[in-house]
Amino acid sequence: MSLHGVSGPRPTAKYSDCSLPSGRKGNLQRDRPSQPTMSARSTVTGSQDRDRLFLIAVIFNADRNHERAKRTMDFDDNDEIGPAGHDIQAEEEDLRESLAGLSRLASDRLPLEDLLTQVATYAVRAIPGADGAGLTLLEQDRADTIVATAPFVGEVDDIQYAMDQGPCISAAREGQTVLSGSLGGDPRWPRFGGRVARLGVHSVVSLPLITPDRVVGAMNVYAHDKNVFDERAAELGQIFAVPAAIAVQNAHVLAQTRRLANQLQSALEIRGVIDRAIGILMSRSGSTEHEAIERLRSMSQHEHRKLVDVASQIVDEAVARARARNRQSREPS
Repeated sequence: MSLHGVSGPRPTAKYSDCSLPSGRKGNLQRDRPSQPTMSARSTVTGSQDRDRLFLIAVIFNADRNHERAKRTMDFDDNDEIGPAGHDIQAEEEDLRESLAGLSRLASDRLPLEDLLTQVATYAVRAIPGADGAGLTLLEQDRADTIVATAPFVGEVDDIQYAMDQGPCISAAREGQTVLSGSLGGDPRWPRFGGRVARLGVHSVVSLPLITPDRVVGAMNVYAHDKNVFDERAAELGQIFAVPAAIAVQNAHVLAQTRRLANQLQSALEIRGVIDRAIGILMSRSGSTEHEAIERLRSMSQHEHRKLVDVASQIVDEAVARARARNRQSREPS
């Protein structure tokens, strides 16, 4: 995806026979689908993110304007009501406000989970009929990050990832928008559908979050009633998902950078403690640095404790003895 348009085929919504005709661990595929239905050629970072995220969605939407105008002209004396009773003007205003909110998200100010929850909240507003949404961020080297805008969404996603079947898993694996209007009778996920239908959740549109490298996650947008989401709802979701994927990826990169910085800082502190303990052992026994290191390792293995914990104890005991000697030297004889 660039600022000039979308490469490759447009996203498409998948339907089943029972669909409309027109934080939890997931086992989602981490590699990019072989034939993704939408992509972005560049990921933006820094101060230009907000403007570019908005522009991406606007340009992605531009080639649909003619088709929308043509459809709405079919309705006499009312240019605001589109197919299936959609209030086109109101829906596009909700989408614009959601995209504007997305562009204002400051990934350097919000914790990762808070930012992802906000993205999911904007998705609920952007997609007509939505009652709640969840967002799953795929992590390469740690547990997936999963957020939800409502408690029932968390319950549904718990079931989905426990069973390793459901619309979000399908959307991420196939790189396509997945739509269902009757989860309880959907043959694609028989065990999952029956469970969530008993919770009173019947409709879903699941959207993959795709970047040039891979699927970074997926969004599930749910509704309690049957047949809530149609092709237009899926289309609005796909428009929102393009800049949402970039926002999620940028937030993920920043979170990884922060974790790495913390790990490096912790490593430096640990190294300092070990170096001091080695110095203390050398001063006590007159041993070489290598001999002191080997002695420290031997103590760690014998006591079944981490090297840094043994080193920290040596340093603390040396400091305590030094303070005791200082106190004794100041006492009158």
